[in-house]
Amino acid sequence: MAEAFAGAGWQVWVTDVDDGALAACPEDWQLRQADARDEAAMADVVSSMPRIDALCANAGIAGPTARIEDIAIEDWRGCVGVNLEGAFLAAKHAAPRMKAAGSGAIVLTSSTAGLYGYPNRAPYAAAKWGVIGLMKTLAMELGPFGIRANAICPGAVEGPRMEGVLTREAAAKGMTRDAVYAGYAAGTSMRTFVEARDVGEMALFLCSDAARRVSGQAIAVDGHTENPDPKSG
Repeated sequence: MAEAFAGAGWQVWVTDVDDGALAACPEDWQLRQADARDEAAMADVVSSMPRIDALCANAGIAGPTARIEDIAIEDWRGCVGVNLEGAFLAAKHAAPRMKAAGSGAIVLTSSTAGLYGYPNRAPYAAAKWGVIGLMKTLAMELGPFGIRANAICPGAVEGPRMEGVLTREAAAKGMTRDAVYAGYAAGTSMRTFVEARDVGEMALFLCSDAARRVSGQAIAVDGHTENPDPKSG
């Protein structure tokens, strides 16, 4: 997402809990270390920005892959805290700035797990469904102030995070990593994972004038997952 906006000429601010990830970012980006669950830290980040034309609340973790009866409450709270409360805090502190400007675009990251039920991923799916409810409420609440809100629902995205999901899900289901991967891909009409740039380009579109009348929408970027196979996740 940051690369897509920077490539289009936007001034980019990035926050991350991981200092190493921030150190790998381009020098012309504005970088701040912060935990998405820490309200004081998020408020400080938002207040330090000279203006906010677009907010992409994208912080997330996969959470546990386990049967509902085996999920510890601490793991549930950790997953919901980052994925849902993090989006809430970012929007909460950006909204007054956008209201004052009379414009703005908010993009929250949900998931196809926010559109369907996913076995063994209860905390993640619950959080991502919650993100869509939050987005639709923001669209209605902030629309009169010229602020749009939408959510992107990525499918399986190539990269290290998804590799961790595949490995854990394979272990939980007694399958090989390649079998789980094939199951995810087979559940899409395009028979493929998506790439991070596909998601970034959708975020850029939703925050552009080309989408000036698009609000309150949950848009999947997933190669079209119509009816996922619960056996494959």
